[in-house]
Amino acid sequence: MIAKIFTAPYYAVIFTTILTDNIEGYQEMAEKMDNLAKEQEGYLGIESARSEIGITVSYWKSLEAISKWKNNVEHTYAREMGRQKWYQQYQLRICKVEREYGFEK
Repeated sequence: MIAKIFTAPYYAVIFTTILTDNIEGYQEMAEKMDNLAKEQEGYLGIESARSEIGITVSYWKSLEAISKWKNNVEHTYAREMGRQKWYQQYQLRICKVEREYGFEK
């Protein structure tokens, strides 16, 4: 599902992953983090595609909101579990979105 249109400027956090073979508990934690993120101040939306390479883009009102999410206790625990168990590799990018447009039939 494509996230709704937001009022620019806002921020996108792009999280790209390659998983290990040991993904027990990963899907449950990913869903938990998606739901927890939705409760955070400044959260706007999320888009995710997970297959050979996982890409999750979350949208935020400010850099401060992103920082608070990063420092959330449960999110910190999930990141540590990811490093120890689920992720072979990941890359995180934070971008400022200044303009957007789209198409829908």
